[in-house]
Amino acid sequence: MLTAAAYQVSAAIAGFIWPKIFWDFLTTNLDLAVKPIPVLQTVNLVFGLGMLALEWPLSFVAGSNLHRSLEFRLAIIPLTALSSLLMYQSTNPAIYYLIGMVVYFAAYSEGEMICAKPWTLPQRGLARSGLRA
Repeated sequence: MLTAAAYQVSAAIAGFIWPKIFWDFLTTNLDLAVKPIPVLQTVNLVFGLGMLALEWPLSFVAGSNLHRSLEFRLAIIPLTALSSLLMYQSTNPAIYYLIGMVVYFAAYSEGEMICAKPWTLPQRGLARSGLRA
């Protein structure tokens, strides 16, 4: 997910320089989303930075309910992938997001959790390990 988010941010910046809709070979109706006002590029930049903030959290994001929620990620990733799929430069991150969404769904189904402190493992209770406090 970090790779997809970083790729999406760089693709959004490239989209500001070379605006292009991925689906322009089918229709020109979507061209207004990228030029003259770069709406889709801005949306991709915001979504990419937002996903970077969730995946590699800063101190004010780490441990928050939003950061620890797999449900929030499963709700926001399809929107992020859709915005990424519309722009020509960012079709690869859309594929990465879809793969990540499948993995997050599997983790959610298995009962995985995201720790409050980044890059740590969940602490198991002492009663489970056979030691009594």
